[in-house]
Amino acid sequence: MLELFHNFQVGLSEQPAWVQIWVVWLALINTASIFFVFARAETRWVVVAWIAAVAGVMGIFALQGQQMTRLMGLGHIIAWTPLLWYLYRRRGDIFLTHSSGVYLHLLFLTNGISLVFDYTDLVRYFLGHGY
Repeated sequence: MLELFHNFQVGLSEQPAWVQIWVVWLALINTASIFFVFARAETRWVVVAWIAAVAGVMGIFALQGQQMTRLMGLGHIIAWTPLLWYLYRRRGDIFLTHSSGVYLHLLFLTNGISLVFDYTDLVRYFLGHGY
């Protein structure tokens, strides 16, 4: 398992700087949900989705011969599409006057942007543009 994570880090280090920064930001913003798990049910679902997304991405990475491919975003798609739908449905109860509300809005925006990249990559993968 440690070798898998090491190989992922090696593959990530070969990506453009903006991709590396984006992945670090995704890790930070999603992991930050643990600070709010006792305050909001929504953040508990973020933790579940984050674990599922990491497992999905790493599973696809392993199945793709530990190569970075556009298919890896499928892990995010499977975990974050339902999460963002749930958060969207809960938007009336998530206020910017609370730190947890600010956090959830920032997470929604971040993961939403990531999903745009992921859906685009998935389409490009199936069109034969995998890397």
